[in-house]
Amino acid sequence: MILIGLGGNLTSPVFGPPIKVLSAALAHLQRAGVRVVGCSPWYQSAPIPASDQPWFVNGVACIETALAPQALLALLHRTEAHFGRQRSAGDVRWAARIVDLDLLAYGDYVTGRGEADKALFLPHPRLDERAFVLAPLAVLAPSWRHPVSGRTAAEMLALLEPGQELLKIPD
Repeated sequence: MILIGLGGNLTSPVFGPPIKVLSAALAHLQRAGVRVVGCSPWYQSAPIPASDQPWFVNGVACIETALAPQALLALLHRTEAHFGRQRSAGDVRWAARIVDLDLLAYGDYVTGRGEADKALFLPHPRLDERAFVLAPLAVLAPSWRHPVSGRTAAEMLALLEPGQELLKIPD
């Protein structure tokens, strides 16, 4: 199972509010040959750390692709750029952004824990710390298990400290 996280909290002058940007990003990936198998409900999450920037819209999608992990990550970055995200060495970790596409998991593939593959960490190294990833993932793929810890998304979500504000967006 290949999982990607989607998020954004800025309105695009071309594509509109975050939920429309994220839906358009999924459609863009499909036009690039990625098959979207499923998508979680959308959630709103407070910025971490707390700030005055707008809340984020987040979700998780399950996809199928023949692309290898590095090539898929490159496609996700190109898609972000298409929608107006400009990555740089000085990127602020929790800055406001139009779109953020994260490769969360690529089957049971585990990498990036050593020196050989610094650019690609699978599963995503902070996946188990983020309610805005775990809540939608628990709905989308309740039987999925983290390839290192063996825990489901619901189990990891239950282990989080309270305080990450998250609201499901009504359908």
